[in-house]
Amino acid sequence: MAKTKTIPDQDALRRIGETVRARLDADPKAYKVPTDKAEIWAVGEFLTPVECDRMMRMIDAVARPSSLYDQDYDSGFRTSYSGDLEPFDPLVMAVSRRIDDLMGINGICGETLQGQRYAPGQEFKAHNDWFYTDQDYWKSERKRGGQRSWTAMAFLNEVGKGGETQFVEAEIKIAPKPGVLLVWNNALPDGTPNEGTLHAGTPVIEGVKYVLTRWYRTRKWG
Repeated sequence: MAKTKTIPDQDALRRIGETVRARLDADPKAYKVPTDKAEIWAVGEFLTPVECDRMMRMIDAVARPSSLYDQDYDSGFRTSYSGDLEPFDPLVMAVSRRIDDLMGINGICGETLQGQRYAPGQEFKAHNDWFYTDQDYWKSERKRGGQRSWTAMAFLNEVGKGGETQFVEAEIKIAPKPGVLLVWNNALPDGTPNEGTLHAGTPVIEGVKYVLTRWYRTRKWG
């Protein structure tokens, strides 16, 4: 009998998925986006206008050209500016805790809030947030908390034109709206990586786009 291929962190991803799914389904403020390709929820007015303004100023202070493991800014794949926010800042701590509570995930599994800023022409081409475990970088990420289970991303401002978050496989485009939080499961219900979470930050055409992102691991991060 052939052996079943082991997927790293599959059981943990399945368990976390069950917990968060049940919590969001029971939350009247969480709207489930209608698609069978991925599990995506939106929560309106998650951040106040004052919080959004403060977060944008914090992003401006730390933003640097974004990069990936195997591609730098000059590759054109991810042309935003980004940076991790000060984890012990009171506002960062409060917002992180609020996202943790919404999802029911222990905060120690959450990566530090990262801010991203997109100027006209900048984008983040289609990608998945989960790690490809056959790549060399997985060796270090496995030790740093394991696979990414869920993603939480908040829009901080209106964008004149462009800058939508596009879920490619689901054929969904979500326009930025200040204070709205999107959350999605990076795995299928059985704990395997979900290709249906392939998403992109479409090019900004007019204005500047600011977002916050918090990724969750299967174990204590870092």
